[in-house]
Amino acid sequence: MENYIGIGTYAKEWIMTAGKRLKSSFEENLNIETKANANDLVTNMDKEIEQFFLDRITETFPTHRIFGEEGMGKRVTDLKGVVWIIDPIDGTMNFVHQQRNFAISIGIYEDGIGKIGLIYDVVHNELYHAFKGKGAYLNDIKLPKLTKVPISEMILSLNATWLMENKRIDHQILTPLVKDVRGTRSYGSAAIEMAYVACGRLDAYMTMRLAPWDFAAGSILIEEVGGEITTMSGNPLDYINGSSLFVSKPGLHQEILESYFHNSWPAVNY
Repeated sequence: MENYIGIGTYAKEWIMTAGKRLKSSFEENLNIETKANANDLVTNMDKEIEQFFLDRITETFPTHRIFGEEGMGKRVTDLKGVVWIIDPIDGTMNFVHQQRNFAISIGIYEDGIGKIGLIYDVVHNELYHAFKGKGAYLNDIKLPKLTKVPISEMILSLNATWLMENKRIDHQILTPLVKDVRGTRSYGSAAIEMAYVACGRLDAYMTMRLAPWDFAAGSILIEEVGGEITTMSGNPLDYINGSSLFVSKPGLHQEILESYFHNSWPAVNY
């Protein structure tokens, strides 16, 4: 049986060390490359931080596997055993352009069940962390269970891309909802946006395309504070191939489904 208290202690220590390294890199010249498109950036620091975790995990927990954004570990096609799902820098564009609003995200899963979630907002020194069944915390403060909020008072996190014509969803589906909420935000980091829902700074977050390392840690946080989490089609998330994402305070999923999607979730071309 795995000792998750011990695993969590190591994970917290490593994530803080990695955060210090990222801060120290602000004065350095980054090696910036593109991946799938010009907006999909990767830097030498993304690779260095993932390699840091790979080395520490392999040395300390040799039976554990690593599923990281930069593909440093062995190829992962299932979640059997213990798997660390890691995004070394979630919000790389923010890291490059703003030096803020990015996070290190780690979700630790055993046989597909989320056991530990860690999201570290490096610049603000905010560590969101959760152990399954033991609640979620922001640094040393336990987060309260989320409570219902009416749509008229809701702050929705949504990238403006999805309100324009795009390849993944009919943008006109979301327009009435955006008109009715109190306000919208977009931070450019799925991990931070999920953490903000978990701690109550946002009421919901929607996006049409994410990879597993984007939401693996946040999912555990959301579950521990009583939030709701599905794909935009209302289905379970895909922790191997990625999926769309809708997280919210309790009750909003059903209300939005009935009032705006007319009991039929929008089809998303992932």
